[in-house]
This record gives sequence, C-alpha cells and structure tokens, in this order.
Amino acid sequence: MWDAIGAHFAARKDKAIHDRLHHIHLVQRVFTWGVRQDGTQFNLTKPDDFADFDELLSYAASGHAETRQLLESITDEKLAMPIKIPWFQDPPLTISVTEALTQCAMHSHHHRGQNATRLRELGGAPPSADLIVWYWKGRPALSLG
Repeated sequence: MWDAIGAHFAARKDKAIHDRLHHIHLVQRVFTWGVRQDGTQFNLTKPDDFADFDELLSYAASGHAETRQLLESITDEKLAMPIKIPWFQDPPLTISVTEALTQCAMHSHHHRGQNATRLRELGGAPPSADLIVWYWKGRPALSLG
C-alpha cells in the first residue's frame, strides 16, 4: 500500500490518507510498546509532526523495525502473558500478548482497506490486501516504500 500511495501524487498529499497512515503506525507502536513492557514512556506523536509522505514513511519503517525486533525475540511463554490495555478503563481490559498482537494486525488491516478505498477515489490503483493472495504469491516480504 505504501508503494501504491507513494506512486500517486494526489494520494501522497491527501490529508485523510496521511492522518490514517499516522494512526495505523502510532497504534502499531503503542502495541509494540505495551507488549515490550520495558518501563519506557510512550512517545505520542500527531499527524502534523510529519510534514510529508516521506517523513511519515520513515516513521513507519522505524516502527516496523522495532516490531520486527520484538517478534524475533518473543517466546511462547511471553505470547501467553496477560497485558493490561490502558485505554480501556471501565471496565478494565486484560488480554494475552497474542491477542494484543492480533488486534494490532486487524486494526491495521481495517485502516489499510480505508486507504485503499481513498486511493481508488483519487484515481490510484491499490494493491490487494487479501491475505489469501499473499499466501498465493508465496508470502512476499513487506515493502515500505
């Protein structure tokens, strides 16, 4: 999706896409931070912190690197551990790390579909976001830009 948006001038400049891309990657970062549980403070960013598509792409890529590092070191024991989701307070929500990572992926996929629709409205051609197509194509590696 990043390649398709990056190749389309109007999509690169579109505020709805920009804000949604930021939201996707902010949420991915907050879930990575929550799973890591390393005592650091979360760095809350805003869409306007990124002047253009390329700055936002760098933010996304660095977040993916952090997530990849986490996933490469995670154990089955860690995947089963409970974590509290702090933005749900009444009632509180505690889920497993596996469930948190699944939510992160599903949340991202939901917004990816919204960006695909917006890209099409702007005259672009979004790639398939269908999981079975990814399986069919041999599980190609992620491309960010």
